[in-house]
Formats: sequence, structure tokens, C-alpha cells
Amino acid sequence: MTTSAPAKPTKASLPGEDRLEQAERRGLRLAIICRTIAVGAAFLWVGGTWAFTGFYPNPWIFVGLGAFTAIGIGHASLIGTRFDRWWMKYAIYLLDAIGICMTFAFFPISRSGDVPQILAFRAYGIYYLFPLVAMATLSLSPRLVLWTGAAVVAGWWTAFLIVVSGMERTLSWGDLTPGAGYDAYVGVFLSPDFIGNGNRVEETGFLFIATGILALAVVRARRVFRAQVTAQAEREQVAATLGRYVPEAVARRLIDDPAALTPQERHAAILVMDIAGFTAYSAGRAPGEVIDRLNGFLAGCAEVISRHDGVVIQFTGDGLMASFGTPIDSDAPEREAIAASRGLLDEAEAAGFSIRIGLAAGTVASGSIGSSNRQAFTVYGDTVNRAARLEARGKVLGKAMLMDAAVAGHAGEGLERFEGQELKGLADRVDVFALG
Repeated sequence: MTTSAPAKPTKASLPGEDRLEQAERRGLRLAIICRTIAVGAAFLWVGGTWAFTGFYPNPWIFVGLGAFTAIGIGHASLIGTRFDRWWMKYAIYLLDAIGICMTFAFFPISRSGDVPQILAFRAYGIYYLFPLVAMATLSLSPRLVLWTGAAVVAGWWTAFLIVVSGMERTLSWGDLTPGAGYDAYVGVFLSPDFIGNGNRVEETGFLFIATGILALAVVRARRVFRAQVTAQAEREQVAATLGRYVPEAVARRLIDDPAALTPQERHAAILVMDIAGFTAYSAGRAPGEVIDRLNGFLAGCAEVISRHDGVVIQFTGDGLMASFGTPIDSDAPEREAIAASRGLLDEAEAAGFSIRIGLAAGTVASGSIGSSNRQAFTVYGDTVNRAARLEARGKVLGKAMLMDAAVAGHAGEGLERFEGQELKGLADRVDVFALG
């Protein structure tokens, strides 16, 4: 018999991947908007220069800007549709890089045609290409950022080499002799034959560094996004699990305040409930029938306790133990426990059961216990033991609900008092109280 290895999670199955892809598409659209704004600004700049200075630009500039705008708008309309393809975003950024770089290589600086084209690299510069890399980060795609940076650097060097290849004579920093003075520096730098190889290396080097940093920032942003989505999914799962025992609002308070589950001493009221005569009820009935009816009744009891901000600590066969005041804070845990007890009596009557309830209030130790793999929240201490003994004493006294003095002080009038009762495990006799 052979067993197959568990399937490796696909990209689409990763937490939040769908939302991340949606964010990428929105980022691409935002980049197109920024791109269109940039092209519009270029239109205004070139047109303003023509209107206010009399400088007549090359008409092909307007044609190129218009084509770039149309391509961008067309791509934006395809994003997220069935016509969208993964390579389109790479193609459009490559096209932008080539278009800008080739402008430096082929668009004359002056209409007279006697100004060396190499001066375009000195009069303007590579900073025209930085916005492309910046806009690529809006897509939240580190690959697109790196691709754009590489395309910009390759295009810049290609344009530079095309211009240099057409020059009869070139000068660079290497043509300066060691110890050269002011006149030598000025003569080389201001020469129309100066190409500045070192400047191109510095420009593209810094652009590559900026590209790497931006790509790393995008990677970190994606990881933070996935971590937040995973944490939210875990919180929702825990809330759904706790929601079977406590109200959703209470479950979320527990999740938002992990300290509520750490071991600590709290003032709380403890409720212990047991079904009277359940052994006799179970005799002669099918186990499935007994379990189904018990589950239905205990589910209703858990709902009653939850409505009063109580937490079911554990189900004890045919009963349960609940706490009020821990792990959920309560201004009046005794009153909440009394109100829940009355609701349990009504629930039992409707279900055809007789129950006994013990209520005690005081300091309890509460918190999560167990191993690193499995833990449970519990409460323990004299108050818990006293509630259990009061429930058992109710059988002797024939009372459905007994409470200690700490709880009775919040119950109002109409209580029946039993003085000097002996509770198993307690050294001193105590007074107990029952509802009249």
C-alpha cells in the first residue's frame, strides 16, 4: 500500500492571494493614471515652452506623447479582463523605457542640427527614468520593479552607446592627466566631445540600488499583507470556535486581549449545574436518544450562560461548570450568575429535566493549562470547590439552587437561609441560601 505525499499549496491557495492579486491590478491602474498625468504634464511643458519662449519643438514629440497615452489607456482598460495577459505589464514598462531612452538618442536638441546629441545626456539626465521605477512599485510586484529597473539601465546604456558610436572623437575623465588643474578640467568637461563614461556608471549604479531597495520594500509589504491576512483568518477561526460557547462579541474580546487567558487571580462567580436523576432517566433508553437529548439541552444551557456574559468552562457529563467575571470582565458577576441560574431553571423545565445549581463567589485562579500542543482554560480554588459542594448539598436540602453568602448579598429579598451547613471538604460550617 502506498501513500501519496500531501499536495504542495498552490499560489492561489495561499492566504489572501486573491486579495493580493486584486491589489496588484488596482496598483497597475493607479500606475497608468500616474503615467497619464506625467504624459499630460509633458504635453503642457512642451506646449508652454513653445507658447512662451518661441522655441518650436520637434512635432514628433507630440506624436510620441500621444501614442504613449493611447497605449497606457488601452492597457488600463484590459487589466482584469479576459484579454489581460501576464506579459502586458512588462511590455508596457519596457516600451516606456525604450521610448524615453531613444528620445535621448535620436531627438535633436536643436532644430539646427549642429548641437552634438551627447549634450542631451548632460543637459537633461537619467532622472527622467526614475518615475518609471517608482510607478512600477504601485503594482506590488517585485518582479515588475526589477524588470523596469533593468529595462531602464539597458535602454540608457543602449541610447548612450548609439550616440557615442556616431562621434568622431570622444573625451572622458580618463583623458585628464594626474594633477590636472582648473583649465584642464574645464576644457575636458565643457568640450562637446566629452561623454563622461564614469557619470553613466554612477547614474545607472544608483538607479540599480534604488530599484533593489524598492523591490525589497515591495517584498516586505507583500509579506506583511499575507501575515495580516493569515492572522485575521486565524482570529476568525478562533472566534467561530469560541462562538459555540460564548457570544461573538465576547469571543472577540478574548481574542483582542490574550492576557485574559494567562494564569491570574480574579474575582468571579462560579456556577455548577447537574441534572437530577439523570442515571435513572438514561436507564432503558437507547444511548443515541440519550446523547441527542442531552446535547440539545446542554446547548440551550450554554446559550443561556452566554447571554449573561458567562463562559462554559467545561461540560461534566450531564452537567456543566461556568464562570462569570473570568476570563471576561464583569462589573457584577454575582448578579449575572443569578440571572443565568434562573434562565437555566426555565430551560430545564422546558426540556423536562430537573437540575441542581450551586453558586459561589470569591477569588479564583484562572488561566490556560496544559502542554504546548493542547491547552484548556480552567478555574480552580476554594470558590470553585464551594460551588460544587453547594450543588451537591442541594440534593440533601431538596433545593434546585443554593448559593453562598457572597452571592446571596446580590440576590435581593425572598431568600431562604440554612444556617450551619456542613459542606464536604470545608472545615467550618457555613450558611447557605436558596431561592424562596
